[in-house]
Amino acid sequence: MALIRCDFHSATLGMGTSMTVLLPDPGGAGIGLAGGAPAGDPPVLYLLHGLSDDDTTWTRRTSLERYVAPLGLAVVMPQVGRSFYADEEHGNLYWAFLSTELPELCRSFFRLSDRREDTFVAGLSMGGYGAMKWALREPGRFAAAASLSGALNVARRREHPTSPMDPAVWHTAFGDRQVPGSDDDTVALLERSGAADRPALYVACGTEDFLFEDNTRFVETARRHDVPLTVDFSPGAHDWAYWDAKIRDVLAWLPLRTPGEPAPGGA
Repeated sequence: MALIRCDFHSATLGMGTSMTVLLPDPGGAGIGLAGGAPAGDPPVLYLLHGLSDDDTTWTRRTSLERYVAPLGLAVVMPQVGRSFYADEEHGNLYWAFLSTELPELCRSFFRLSDRREDTFVAGLSMGGYGAMKWALREPGRFAAAASLSGALNVARRREHPTSPMDPAVWHTAFGDRQVPGSDDDTVALLERSGAADRPALYVACGTEDFLFEDNTRFVETARRHDVPLTVDFSPGAHDWAYWDAKIRDVLAWLPLRTPGEPAPGGA
């Protein structure tokens, strides 16, 4: 794998920012590491960070590069601060950056597939929320989306007695706008989602996680609306031991082409 820390200027954000990218290495793997490269442009996973993290956190706290190396998969990890992947009311346009500018920049900087069948999104905690929001708002972009310990009920989380959202974070991201029922409410997005082009969805959360109740409500909503969902509720806390294990399950679940297999149409 090639590991790239990419510093660049974002026109949408009006400032410099960064992303960490893993790319399949056609030159092969090193000693002790399996490798794989696809024929043609590689499929891509957008992998989103949590509230206290940045674009480097997945590679620093898991063995992600080793897990991805045999798959022929590119991984793009953007930096979005504490934005909840929203166009912040009192900050910056992180939703527009994520959903519009970032994919275009990535394809201009790197050789990546632009086929829906080759495009995936996942994340943890705030990033799990971001992954589901992106997939449900733009279902035609993704073949699959996964949330690990996701903050999947942000509209309720603001006032939750056991773990309320930091008022400063909420004020910056959402201000006084009504989140319940909006395009920032993943439960409402799920209720409105149509079956025609909905991506495959995966939800995992540890039973000892403070966000477990939010995840069970999301899953119950999916089942009430006959939304197919892969669910993994098992022992675990809101920590990197859990996410390091579960990202391997997500990678195994993704509908990836076999390395070396050409995309349909030879793309």
